[in-house]
Amino acid sequence: MRKFVLIVVAAATALFSAALYAEDYPTRPITFVNPFGAGSASDTLCRILADKLGPAIGQPIVVEDKPGVDGALSALFVHHQPADGYTLLMATNSPLSADPFLHKNVDYDPIKDFTPVTRIGSFTLMLVVNPKLPIHSVKDLVAYAKANPGKLSFASGNTAGIVAGDMLAKWADINLIHVPYNSTPPALEDIIAGRVSMMFADFTTAMPHVKAGALRALAVTRIKRSSLFPDLPTMDEAGVKGFNLDAWAGLVAPAGTPPDIVAKLNKTLRPIIDSPDVQAKFKNVGFEGFSSTPAELGDYIKSQLVEWKTMVQQANIQAD
Repeated sequence: MRKFVLIVVAAATALFSAALYAEDYPTRPITFVNPFGAGSASDTLCRILADKLGPAIGQPIVVEDKPGVDGALSALFVHHQPADGYTLLMATNSPLSADPFLHKNVDYDPIKDFTPVTRIGSFTLMLVVNPKLPIHSVKDLVAYAKANPGKLSFASGNTAGIVAGDMLAKWADINLIHVPYNSTPPALEDIIAGRVSMMFADFTTAMPHVKAGALRALAVTRIKRSSLFPDLPTMDEAGVKGFNLDAWAGLVAPAGTPPDIVAKLNKTLRPIIDSPDVQAKFKNVGFEGFSSTPAELGDYIKSQLVEWKTMVQQANIQAD
């Protein structure tokens, strides 16, 4: 009986201490770990949210870019951080949906090793080419590739770019040389310079170059047209029937982060993400923003693992 009482007292003390800790949280800066480089879409989202979350929660938000292995490096780093709410991963489909099927040695579990905080929204990708190429549509691209085998290359700065490029190549039965990058901005620079032919890139980084005429946009990857580029056809409309690739973003913490801290972060972040000011900033960079409960994000991550596994298999991509 005495041992039982001691166990109960210890458990109650631990819960009480955790509650006090969560009540005081945060007492120092919080770090957003970005899976891609400076200027990437995820980096932009981090900085938009950091500017608002810092004043709202009373501590600075530090953005740390940690690119590598299509975002897996950042996920592994956050997985090994203390579960205290001070290190959050800007999670995207790359580290938490696609990497487990694209890379053989991903040393983390997207479900077990992270605690969901909130969804942030969805990216839309557009297929862009160097404007000096005689390609003005997806039909033109396929015809050119077949007439010039081995001449076209596609860049990727994340897993969405890899899967989309290989899906197009398989569907059209064309040879596209894959040129991987750690992040989208340097990949776009090489397309603009003519060193690479094309890329499936997110609106956030590609849109300014398209508007400036440095890149030519051919189509968007989602099944419905984008309100930002309503005249741009979808890949489905362009002939690649059923092509529908949705890239996502959310915030997760290391597994074991106290529920009260997760709840406090979620309660603070959701009004920020859904506010007219931040929604306008998201729209200006081609991102569709919306928040969620932690449970909703957790369920979504599980469903996305299934979808990305299927897409990787359909594109016949072999894990490296």
